[in-house]
Amino acid sequence: MQSQNPEDLSAGKLLVASRALADPNFAETVVLLVRCDAEGVVGLILNRRTNIPLSRVLEQFESAKDRSDPAYLGGPVETPAVFALLRSTAKLDGVEQILSGVYLISTKTLFEKVISGRPGPGIFHVYLGYAGWSNDQLRKEVELGSWFIFQGDARTVFDSDPDSLWRQMIQKTELKLAGSDPHALERFDAKLQLGSW
Repeated sequence: MQSQNPEDLSAGKLLVASRALADPNFAETVVLLVRCDAEGVVGLILNRRTNIPLSRVLEQFESAKDRSDPAYLGGPVETPAVFALLRSTAKLDGVEQILSGVYLISTKTLFEKVISGRPGPGIFHVYLGYAGWSNDQLRKEVELGSWFIFQGDARTVFDSDPDSLWRQMIQKTELKLAGSDPHALERFDAKLQLGSW
């Protein structure tokens, strides 16, 4: 279910950048909102893998020394800060649940506990930095059409091909738009062929 209603902003939702969003920090991104309260909104960009292996990011943890899976760039704010998302069917004590089966790891103690269990790259992603907005700023961006809002789910958060995640999600928005007008795609194709788009 997608929306462009700012009232739908909450933790556990996905923000999908519209094609019109020109900010290079967020162009073609999918962001999981992990906090949405009176102090503002915090999210993690899900589809920007880095070339930095976890063994380097988490070098203080012995159990991470052989990890070659890459860290993600969570956003442009405080890139030295490290967060993680863990997919788990079991309820985890002391860990913040963001949505069903997805937990946020943000303290050294929790990192140590989780990484010692050697979770695989399909269920454990580490992020450098985060994305942050004031409530008014993000609401305005949504109202201006910069973002589409989707309900998050564990499968999307841990998509096996994050490089194609934005394309997959933006196609859903375009299919929904076309679905509201059965001839929209035909007209769009005709415009493309005529070069009038």
